[in-house]
Amino acid sequence: MQTTVSPPTVKVIGANGQISLGKQFAGRQVLVAEQEPGVWLIRTATVIPDNERWLHEAQAASDLARAVAWSTQHPASDSQTDTILATAVQSE
Repeated sequence: MQTTVSPPTVKVIGANGQISLGKQFAGRQVLVAEQEPGVWLIRTATVIPDNERWLHEAQAASDLARAVAWSTQHPASDSQTDTILATAVQSE
């Protein structure tokens, strides 16, 4: 990851309490930590929702990689759809 250090700049906090960091950060999520009164540390971040966190664990990543590999070796086909559906209906 490339690190770019820029000199301090003066920003004005608007009447609505917002500050602009520049277009290059538009739409990005950030973590804002108030280290002490009047001192903030702002870091870009990627936030993972709690209900999706399991997808980033090692076991899930391994399972997903195997599933993707299997799917590339076994392309989707509708050739047996009628047979599979008929079998499913009969087993009910």
